[in-house]
Amino acid sequence: MEGESIKRQRFDRDFKLSTVKMVTEGGHKTSEVARSLGIHPNQIYNWKRKFSDNGEKAFPGKGHLTEIAALRRRLRDVEMERDILKKAVGIFSKTTESGSGL
Repeated sequence: MEGESIKRQRFDRDFKLSTVKMVTEGGHKTSEVARSLGIHPNQIYNWKRKFSDNGEKAFPGKGHLTEIAALRRRLRDVEMERDILKKAVGIFSKTTESGSGL
């Protein structure tokens, strides 16, 4: 037991989708499908949840698509903050140019 590393199984998108559809559309029980495929039923429940949450966008690969989406959101937020700061600088520079006497 000690010194053994656990090898995680990796499943491609098509495998996950077909497994989920076997349960949702095929009318098979999750436990039966899991047993026949040699995976834990909780894995199928997780895949079903991800599929119901994300639809066809579920299982994007190695997480790169979700990471890219998060980076795009962050970029959009930072650009919005920058634009607000630019407007604020413009407003304050007009105030000081008009001779407020400071």
